[in-house]
Amino acid sequence: MRILVIGGSVFLGRAIVADALRRGHEVTTFNRGVSSPDLSGVTAVHGNREVPADLDRLVEGREWDAVIDVCGFTPAVVLDGVRRLNGRVPHYTFISSISAFPGYPSVIGLDESAPRHECPPDADASLGEYGVLKAGCERAVEEFFEGKALIIEPGPILGPHENLDRLSWWLTRIEGGGRVLAPGVPDLPMQIIDARDIAAFTLDQAERGATGRYFTTGEPGKITFGEWLGLCVAETGSDAELVWVEDEFLLAHSVKPWTELPLWLPRGPMTSGIWTPSSAKAVAEGLVCRPVAETVRDTWAWLREIPVAERSFGGRLLRHGIDPEKEARILEQWDHHISG
Repeated sequence: MRILVIGGSVFLGRAIVADALRRGHEVTTFNRGVSSPDLSGVTAVHGNREVPADLDRLVEGREWDAVIDVCGFTPAVVLDGVRRLNGRVPHYTFISSISAFPGYPSVIGLDESAPRHECPPDADASLGEYGVLKAGCERAVEEFFEGKALIIEPGPILGPHENLDRLSWWLTRIEGGGRVLAPGVPDLPMQIIDARDIAAFTLDQAERGATGRYFTTGEPGKITFGEWLGLCVAETGSDAELVWVEDEFLLAHSVKPWTELPLWLPRGPMTSGIWTPSSAKAVAEGLVCRPVAETVRDTWAWLREIPVAERSFGGRLLRHGIDPEKEARILEQWDHHISG
């Protein structure tokens, strides 16, 4: 197949391109050429999807069998691209997000049948936040693409080459050893999915011309937060000691959920569904999630190629994560708290 990947150089897009090349497809990537180098073997077209002249240059004299849009965030921009691709490609896959649903992360067992955020398909970036705009992007593809449309809606994604500071931050912090601030409770069930598994499922569906919407959020109950961090300790060979600190204590000491301690949200009515969305529909169509231990191992192998100074707090790779001094201060205060 001839596949156009809009994006294609970073994390999930990179995984899709790598898998497509392994399968023998002809891949064209369209991106700004800024975030990361394109993989060897692709036809790279550099440009900005927000610039009409760049889109015109992309499509001039070219046709594809499928397009996979990995980096659409503004409905009006996606819509403009859709209109230019009409007649040049019969199948359009849009990588969206489970955040397109207002029920996430509060609704337990959320699936594709739930209502999405209200957002028109021609909205500009000022209309809403990430999830709202993603819902509008989905509508731009579903309502205006003159061919088959497929929507992939991932939850939190992990794996090698990640650019979201989740598993990469925890591995880097745990590598440093010592007492590590672990949030909440260790027996909290998680859903973890590897970018490479989403890539494989996406390409499988594109190859068969599938349509509709699919959650790709991993299988629930396969691992707990404690087991996940335990894998990080084992893989790095660190002497790290995980110190579990209650949600309420962390909030009282101004720890920012999700960003300062990646993948942590305090338990409560508004977050009770964070690790429960259903990927049953995708699993029935062939989604396979590799063992979490494999994701941790391969991400650690990738990270070890990057100097620690470049990926530690404040380095070029990791933007999120708690400041080491703040972490140490909270751990000391926690010791005083539990000792009475």
